[in-house]
Amino acid sequence: MTVLETTFAAARDHKRIAEIAAVLVRFGVDDIAIRLGLGGLLPKRRGRALHADAESLSQPERLRLAIESLGPTFIKLGQILSTRADLLSPEWITELEKLQSDVAPEPWEAIRAQVEEDLGASPDTVFLSFAHTALAAGSIAQVHRATLHDGTDVVVKVRRAGLRPLVEADLRLLSHAAGLVEAQWPEFARYRPREILNHLGAAMGEELDLAAEGRNCEAVAQNLAAMERIKIPRIFSEWSSERLLVQEYIDGIVPNDHAALNATGLDGRELARTGTAAFLRMALVDGLFHADPHPGNLRALPGNRVAFIDFGMVGRLGARRREQLLMLVAAIVETSGERVAALLMEWSGAADIDLPRLEAACDTFVARHGVPPLRLGEAITDFMALAREHDLALPADLALLFKALITADGVMRSLDPDFDALAAAGPIVQEEMIRRYRPGALMGKGKSLALDFAGLAAEAPSLLRLLALRLRQGRIAAEVELKGLDRIGADIRWAATRIAVAIVTAAFALGLAPRLLDFGPTLLGIPVTALLGIAVILGGLAWLLVPRRR
Repeated sequence: MTVLETTFAAARDHKRIAEIAAVLVRFGVDDIAIRLGLGGLLPKRRGRALHADAESLSQPERLRLAIESLGPTFIKLGQILSTRADLLSPEWITELEKLQSDVAPEPWEAIRAQVEEDLGASPDTVFLSFAHTALAAGSIAQVHRATLHDGTDVVVKVRRAGLRPLVEADLRLLSHAAGLVEAQWPEFARYRPREILNHLGAAMGEELDLAAEGRNCEAVAQNLAAMERIKIPRIFSEWSSERLLVQEYIDGIVPNDHAALNATGLDGRELARTGTAAFLRMALVDGLFHADPHPGNLRALPGNRVAFIDFGMVGRLGARRREQLLMLVAAIVETSGERVAALLMEWSGAADIDLPRLEAACDTFVARHGVPPLRLGEAITDFMALAREHDLALPADLALLFKALITADGVMRSLDPDFDALAAAGPIVQEEMIRRYRPGALMGKGKSLALDFAGLAAEAPSLLRLLALRLRQGRIAAEVELKGLDRIGADIRWAATRIAVAIVTAAFALGLAPRLLDFGPTLLGIPVTALLGIAVILGGLAWLLVPRRR
């Protein structure tokens, strides 16, 4: 079933399919639509591209412009793909990183009714002051400045009207496309398109729910409460909802404004250490981290404090994944290429790996990056390139973290050109390793393991009864992977050929040869036909007796 056949069942998506196909044609990337079965919806045209600039641009540039024209869902997908340096080559990554979600804000009159509905009153009543002109705007929401009646400066984030139905339609279509790619092009299965789409759906769900963004912000603030030099904006949940978020306005200096930093006497080295410590604690200890720490989402505050703002994009890491990351850091420090290779294989789940070649590449990797100072951005970039070269796809949560680490490392290095990520991470990694492997924690793991075995033992009788029942019913299904199936086929063809030659040889020897003695001219008193028959018999016997050459 094609995407077109599936989506025609839902008439509400048909218009959107046509819009997508038209945009792909406009920017000269309609081959994507054709491969996905949308060729019948493509507008008829004579030139290669209808957009004025498309003809002179590269394929990655055309795709980036098309994505920006398709709206927030596709922009978010492009941003997710820009984190997948383990899958895409540098020229595609570089172009996708340029994706911009900045758009013109909606006029106040277009959103007034929605804002009043969400606040339960006019904003001019709820707030002491409210700016009707947006401070900034993106494809998902726009931001307005306001002041509470107690004098607190806040920003009010308002989701664009009518956005959810469009996003849901796009997610349905992209989900169909992912299934089609996996079904029709098995060579792309390693890219895990469905996993990427699941990640996209979760990311879009959180971005559309501004209340969820507020909860994420509050959770991070609670996790980092002990770090006095870290500031997280306060959320005013009493006025927040799915479509509207009110949070504290933080007035600070963006980290790449070096003139302002120098004028206020802030120390770039201290800011870099503080910001790195906070980010690594979010990722390695708490498992909930800011996934887009670019300069616009960071602020330098007096006293060399650092503020993180805009938690619309966050990442989550489970305990097992955090433990693996600690193991990766330890493997790099100890220059153990073998352990790096083992982690890569576990993360990718690939079965057909050239292990000696992978371990040799990992040895080269740790030899280059295991010596201080560790340039984190370069190390992660090389690590993902290593995965790409060996056809190893990383899990989506790791790809998001690695992208965030590269972004954060760039910001910190702009503050401190001699920044050593390993020195900054050392205390946190050491503290976490001690916490995880202290006697109490090991006893806890032992108890958990004992409970797992106890649960398994309790379930064993019912599982065995079910297995016996399925055996009696003949309903046991087995999935068998045959290694070297092509070799088996070749052996079967070889055996069949030998049988055929043996039959022909036997026919000449037993049936045709005696009769050939009576026909045709002779040579040295022997009929030529008989000589030919003898030659055929001898040739057949020789072929049968010679062993097969491998």
